[in-house]
Amino acid sequence: MTTRIEPGQSLREQIEDSLSAAIIAGQIMPQSLLTVPVLAQQYEVSATPVREAMLELARRGFVVPVRNKGFRVREVGRDELRHLVQARSLLECPTMIEVASVFGASHRPRFDALVETIRESARKRDFATYVRTDREFHLGLLGLLGNPVLLDVVGMLRDRTRTVGIASKITPEQLSASIEEHAELLDLLEDGNGPAAAALMERHVGHVLGWWSGTEEKLGSPAQSS
Repeated sequence: MTTRIEPGQSLREQIEDSLSAAIIAGQIMPQSLLTVPVLAQQYEVSATPVREAMLELARRGFVVPVRNKGFRVREVGRDELRHLVQARSLLECPTMIEVASVFGASHRPRFDALVETIRESARKRDFATYVRTDREFHLGLLGLLGNPVLLDVVGMLRDRTRTVGIASKITPEQLSASIEEHAELLDLLEDGNGPAAAALMERHVGHVLGWWSGTEEKLGSPAQSS
């Protein structure tokens, strides 16, 4: 089966985005071995952009090189995942107080559209689109603060915390609750309620250790980090 490459981004960027989304969504599972020749055939491109994409994915922590074989998809351990979520919480959650101070009605249509795309992709069980749009939503909110370093760091942490395969781990009820937290967050930000937005974000990020990892947690309660 081939994967269509669209004009716009470079070949390397498109292949990197496609593979990272597939890994995050669990369409390519941890410990899978990926080879450049097979991927080049799949994407109908030469080996060069595929090799460049795989090296970048290795730099980002998605895969590790296997000598004379290819690249193996990393599996994030529970301890590493807990540390990554803690780092995300320290950066993303309190920052919602600042975001609430700049978020206005003019921003709402853009983010409402992203929430609707998240809902629709979840309905279709299209987790590749889901995780791309979820990333755009969260980084878009942080982007309102105009700090590119913050975006780079949180983006890296999000990539690494979501390389665990999600499609088979979360129930429809849990998925729906997580999605609606996005809309609730927008309401709080538009109302200027920074502390409540920060608390909601902490619960939302905590789902990485709970629902997204296949661990039970109560609806409306943050996952335990121990």
